[in-house]
Amino acid sequence: MSSSPTPLEREQKDKEDRAREAEEQAKLPYKWTQTIQDLDITVAVPSNLRGKDIVVDMTKTKLKVGVKGQEPFIDGPLPHEIRPSESTWTLEPTSSGKDISIHLDKTNKQQWWASVITNAPYFLDTSKIQPENSKLGDLDGETRGMVEKMMYDQRQKEMGKPTSEEQGKLEMLEKFKQSHPEMDFSNAKMG
Repeated sequence: MSSSPTPLEREQKDKEDRAREAEEQAKLPYKWTQTIQDLDITVAVPSNLRGKDIVVDMTKTKLKVGVKGQEPFIDGPLPHEIRPSESTWTLEPTSSGKDISIHLDKTNKQQWWASVITNAPYFLDTSKIQPENSKLGDLDGETRGMVEKMMYDQRQKEMGKPTSEEQGKLEMLEKFKQSHPEMDFSNAKMG
């Protein structure tokens, strides 16, 4: 008989998982962060390098980043598609050298990535990601409409008023009553 972990055991496991992920990320030749919409990568390089020395090839499904004539830092298939026309890279000076900064614009704005490339040896547990609060404007039209309806219905319930669906039923009933004045609705119950 297996029992589910206690909150303390779960917290300890989460802490161990975060430590393991941090250790695995530290082994990568680059650092990366993501939001639900995009992914940013930085690769530290020597300060004597210039833009013409850098190789960055981005397609919808692949990424290669490196220095000409050297083994690439990143080279492989992306786990999900990006929009290359909206993705960019720059070479920026830092206190210890320069950073190749890459910004990838995700095609699917509703998906967390477990890794930058699928052949990377280290993966994040995306189930532990705490999503940032999205703005309604970030959502596509259909999703935005559903969220706005849910928010409206929640506010109506909190105020003890009918939801949008209940309002629709009441309006239909009123129209029916008006078109059938001969019927007696005095004992009708809504429910």
